[in-house]
Amino acid sequence: MIRRSGTALAAGAALMLTLVACGNESGGPGVSPSDSSSSTPTPGGAAPTGTPGGTAVEQATADLAKRQGIQAAAVKVVSAEEVTWSDGSLGCPEPGMRYTQALVNGMRIILEADGKRYEYHSGGPRAPFLCENPQAR
Repeated sequence: MIRRSGTALAAGAALMLTLVACGNESGGPGVSPSDSSSSTPTPGGAAPTGTPGGTAVEQATADLAKRQGIQAAAVKVVSAEEVTWSDGSLGCPEPGMRYTQALVNGMRIILEADGKRYEYHSGGPRAPFLCENPQAR
């Protein structure tokens, strides 16, 4: 039988507490209460904190401009609304694919370029993407 002194046990407990606390501060498995990042869209089309490329609307606009070979200023925002998608397809299901059956908060962004409308969807941590065959509403 091994005997441990109270001092050794206290030192071990202090070490474990230090390691747990460091894990939260360094982005480890825990999330600190001051973590301001979120995967939920914010009003007005704002992207979650830390998402590269600006707001969801700005990301969609930049993507469409790049696809069309035009300036972002030539893209008109028709609408941008928060939606709750009924499943993981984010309102843009592909034939033969299976999706999670859970509600997902996201956005539907409708843009116009050269007289044609384009629908972008986003949800959860996924950035806006062009949905060529949106699900009927």
